Amino acid sequence: MSISRRHILLGSLAGAALPSLKPALASTIGNRSTSLDPTLLGQAVQRASGLERLHSLIIARHGDIRFAEAFRGPRLSRPANIKSVSKTIVAALTGAALDRGVLFSVDQTVAPFLDDMIPPDADERVRHVSVANLLTMQAGLSGATYGNWVASDNWISNALGRPFVAEPGTAMQYSTSSYHLLGVVIARAAGQDLLSLARDWLGDPLGIRIRPWIRDPQGFYLGGSEMELSPMALYRFGEMARLHGLWRDQFVLSDGWIEESWVPRTLSPFYGHQYGYGWFLAETGGRQIAYARGYGGQMLYVVPSLGLTVVVMSDPTLPAREGAYATELTYMLTNEIIPAAERA
Repeated sequence: MSISRRHILLGSLAGAALPSLKPALASTIGNRSTSLDPTLLGQAVQRASGLERLHSLIIARHGDIRFAEAFRGPRLSRPANIKSVSKTIVAALTGAALDRGVLFSVDQTVAPFLDDMIPPDADERVRHVSVANLLTMQAGLSGATYGNWVASDNWISNALGRPFVAEPGTAMQYSTSSYHLLGVVIARAAGQDLLSLARDWLGDPLGIRIRPWIRDPQGFYLGGSEMELSPMALYRFGEMARLHGLWRDQFVLSDGWIEESWVPRTLSPFYGHQYGYGWFLAETGGRQIAYARGYGGQMLYVVPSLGLTVVVMSDPTLPAREGAYATELTYMLTNEIIPAAERA
């Protein structure tokens, strides 16, 4: 399926400063249509069904699921690896920890929680890294390749002992190890493992299943990848975020945390989009979009001004064509799903 470059809108403002999504959130009040243009919705569904890598698609508007189907692969209710969407989940757990006073500020340094695993010869700047630096992947530490990092006998010490390539808080270095450190900080601050916290703070109130996933050699659950959620569970998480932390009359996260998460704070060197606390931030046609992204095409999109929550789950094991596949998903969102809501 050929796609003209002029239609790839999501990245057209890459690098441009974006406003907070707060105005977009406010604009949804009084605009509760759940309709989608049937022709454009049909085009999106046809596109999705023809993508070999795409397993499932969920499209909802103002909480009304307008389309949900597993074309291939796991059922909509079956957990699957969400890859780096796990980072967005851990960012949400950070907000839950702050809401509960387990952490007191995003500006607090993380060294006190990790002190016993900081190598003796580590750069002194490691003691200045804050919770916010890890949330935005601006710790400044160089990242090892994922394979080499997980092959080490202590993932935490390995990450903390790496050389600095930037001052903390100055530049984004996409890093699963930063989110792993963040997960360890949350677990130690709370005195519980990350799985228990994820179940207590997110799973139970959202009514979703969270299974155990990979642990590091010291027994800490991996903070930046390999979590498993079903497409429907990911939809509930996205709806909760769209509703400012609210799910079925219960606040799972505070309204303030969602707003803070969707404030642009740095620029992704890989995707060219802004990044907040665990969410990528983009714009198309004046519509602001928050999205979570995992390897191989695990995607969660929220378009607050239209009340849209969209989930895409994909097969991460197929031969690498992620760039071309991501282009297809971008086209489907920006030229079919979003216009389907606008024209309804």
